[in-house]
Amino acid sequence: MPRQAATDTPHVSVVVLVYDEVDSIEPLHRELVGVLDGLGTSFEVIYVDDGSRDGSTERLGQLAARDARVRLVSFRRNFGQAAAAQAGIDHSRGRVVVFMDGDMRNDPHDIPHLLEKIDEGYDVVSGWRRERRNRGLRVGLSRIGSWVLAGLTGVGVSDFGCALNAFRREVIQDVKLDGEMHRLLPAYAAAVGARITELPVSDRPRTYGRSKHSAWERSRVLLDLVTLKLIGGQSIRPIYWLGFAAFVLWALALVLAVIMVAQRLLPPYVHVHANLLLVLDVGLVIIGVQLLLAGLLIQRSWPPYVVREVIEKRAHRQSAADGRPALRHG
Repeated sequence: MPRQAATDTPHVSVVVLVYDEVDSIEPLHRELVGVLDGLGTSFEVIYVDDGSRDGSTERLGQLAARDARVRLVSFRRNFGQAAAAQAGIDHSRGRVVVFMDGDMRNDPHDIPHLLEKIDEGYDVVSGWRRERRNRGLRVGLSRIGSWVLAGLTGVGVSDFGCALNAFRREVIQDVKLDGEMHRLLPAYAAAVGARITELPVSDRPRTYGRSKHSAWERSRVLLDLVTLKLIGGQSIRPIYWLGFAAFVLWALALVLAVIMVAQRLLPPYVHVHANLLLVLDVGLVIIGVQLLLAGLLIQRSWPPYVVREVIEKRAHRQSAADGRPALRHG
């Protein structure tokens, strides 16, 4: 099929999140473009380089410089997957936005099946790695986490950790992502009435590089869920450290409560209303609540990401304003 130039509004934008994946870039790009060429529709590929330091930026720049359907959005440093996903939304133009990781564990051949579900009338198609390649504690925790998130959000998604998802632009174009909020994109879409389904997708073995995700990063999604529930999805990074401080205070309050119960049941049988620990216990709970609310309400004083440059064919390299799409020159 002849190569199609990128249009002002392509049908599909594929956003590939890349961080130190230099070895996988060329084989992934060949496979991805081969699949997209077979769709018979207009498309663009947005590579978001999240501050790579292994040569990924330069290799992606070469791809973008020779193919008008490819665009590179390069960060000045590592801002995390949510910021990369946000940049992908900001810089893409397609009516349907497909997200995938750049480590080749997502299979590009699943993309046509995601788009078929979109054509059936769904607004969100969430990938479900039903048959996981890996085993052990990490996969177990991932499944438990997805089960908890599905219960708390009321969104029937089995795998919140899968990066391969497709969205109609209108259901995600107004989101503001940060922290681990990219994992909650289906919940965002559900909040605006999106029709959501899930589709089993491949979970390929890792061929290049190593995993960049830590257990701490996965645990932070629970604080992001609190943010989503309380203020409608405006993620604010102080929720992490203020929220952590709040949880520490609540843990201390729980310990004091246990001590007070023990003092009431054991000699000298101190009555709760006469126990000075009660004042301290209530104070810790109140301060914890205040810290959590402060984390939710404090104004953001920094952008979610800072773009170093945007590279595309027949375009000059240019700097971009913090957290906003760069101007493009034809």
